[in-house]
Amino acid sequence: MRRISSLRARLLLGILAPVALFIVINSVSLYRQSLAAATTAYDRTLLASAKTIGEQLDVEGYDEAASLRAIVPYSALEAFEADNQSRMYYRVSAQDGEMISGFAELPFWHGRLPNRPPYAALVDFYDAEFRNMPVRVAVLLQPVAGAHGRGMAVVQVAETMELRETLARKLLIDTLWRQLVLLAVIAGVTVLVVQRATRPVRELGEAIAARAADDLSPIEAPEAPRELLPLIDATTQVMGRLRRLLDHQKRFVRDSAHQLRTPLAVLKAQVQSARRGDVPAAQAWGEISETVDRATTLANQMLSLAKVEQLRQQPESVALDLGETVRDIALDLSPLVADKALDFELSTAPSPVRVLAHRWMLQELTRNLLHNAIKHSPRGAALVVRVEADGAAAVLTVSDAGRGISDELRQRLFAPFAAGDVASGSGLGLAICHEIVLALGGSIALDNRESGGQIVGLDAVVSLPLARDNRQ
Repeated sequence: MRRISSLRARLLLGILAPVALFIVINSVSLYRQSLAAATTAYDRTLLASAKTIGEQLDVEGYDEAASLRAIVPYSALEAFEADNQSRMYYRVSAQDGEMISGFAELPFWHGRLPNRPPYAALVDFYDAEFRNMPVRVAVLLQPVAGAHGRGMAVVQVAETMELRETLARKLLIDTLWRQLVLLAVIAGVTVLVVQRATRPVRELGEAIAARAADDLSPIEAPEAPRELLPLIDATTQVMGRLRRLLDHQKRFVRDSAHQLRTPLAVLKAQVQSARRGDVPAAQAWGEISETVDRATTLANQMLSLAKVEQLRQQPESVALDLGETVRDIALDLSPLVADKALDFELSTAPSPVRVLAHRWMLQELTRNLLHNAIKHSPRGAALVVRVEADGAAAVLTVSDAGRGISDELRQRLFAPFAAGDVASGSGLGLAICHEIVLALGGSIALDNRESGGQIVGLDAVVSLPLARDNRQ
C-alpha cells in the first residue's frame, strides 16, 4: 500500500531538519569553545602555582655545579584549590630529573616545550595519570639566580580533573537546554506558520468536497494565494473537460434513444405485418432487411460519433500521410464507385502530406466524405478527390456533381441528425466529419460549385494542420 505524503509534514521536515542540524553543530562548536576557554583559565591557575613555587627556590653554585634548594610548604598551594573539589601536587627537579622537593611519585617530565607557547614563560601543559586519577600538569622551566649561584629548575604542578569535569558538564548542560529551548520555539513558530500557510489548501479541498456531484462549475477562490492559482486553473480546466464530456454523453444517450426508437418501431410493425400476411413474404423480408440495414448504419455512426469524443480525450497521435489514407479508403469504396459508373479521379501531392492524427479518425473522415459524395453523385458523373499542401495546412477536397445544398441547410448540416435527404441518410456522416476535424484542429467547409449561374456540384474542403516535420 502506497504511503500518502503530507504537504505539512514535508514543510515541517524541510524547515526543522536543517534548523535542528544547525543547532546541533552550533551546540558542539559552542561547547568546545567554552571548554577550551575554561581549560585556558584553569591552566593559568596551574601556571600561577608553578611560578609561586619557583619564586621560593634557592641555589648554590653555577650552571651544572648548581645545587637547588626548595622549601615549599603544601599550604602554599591551598590558595589555588577551589572548593575542595580538586587536589594539587607538585614536584621540583633539576634538569636531569633529580628530585629536589615535592611528590616523588609524580613522574618527571620528559617532553619538550611547544614551538609557540601561549605564555612568555617556558611552560608546557599535558594530561597524565597520578594515583589512579586523571590530572592536568603544568611544567615550568624556572631559572633560579642568587647571590651564591645560578641554575635551572623544573617545576611540575598537577591538578586533579574534578573541577574541570564539573565545569565541562555544566557548560554542556547549559548549552543543551538553551539550544533545546531555541529549537522548541522555532518548532512552535514553524508549526504555526505552516498551519496558516496550508489553510487555503484545506479550505479549497473542503469547498470542492462540499460541492454537489454534478457541480462542475469553475472554482471561485479570489483569496487563494498565488501559489495555488496554477492548481486551481488546472482543476477548473479538468472540470470543464469533464462537463463537456458529460454533456456529450447525455446528448448522445438522448439522441440515441430518440433515433433508435423509430427504426425499431418500424421494424416491429413490419414483423407484425409479415406475420399477419398483409404483404407478400418477399416484399416483407425486403422491407425488414432495409430497416435493419438503416438501423445498423445508424448504430455504427452513433458509435463512431462517440468514439470521436473518446479519442479527443486521448491526445496521442502520429504523423500520417493524408494522401496514402485517401488512396486506401478510395480503394475500399471502389465497388460503390463502379456500381454508379462514376468518372473517379484522385490527385495527390508528389511528396507525402503528413498530418498529426489518429489513424481511425483520419480514415473515418475520408470514408464519410467519399461515401456522401458517391451517394449524392448522379450516375456516370465525375467525382474528383485532391490532396495537396497549402502553406502550413494539408487540404483535402472532394468534388461531386450533386445538387449542392441550400443556404438554410448549410447552417445546420454539421449538427447531428440533420440530414439533407431524410429518406436516404441519418444525418450523422457530416456531424462525424465535423467533430473529427475539430478534434484535429482543422476546419471543414461545404461550398456549392457554380457554372453559368447554375449549381453543378458540391466541394467539401477539409483543412488540417501539417505535421511539424512536413512544414517548409
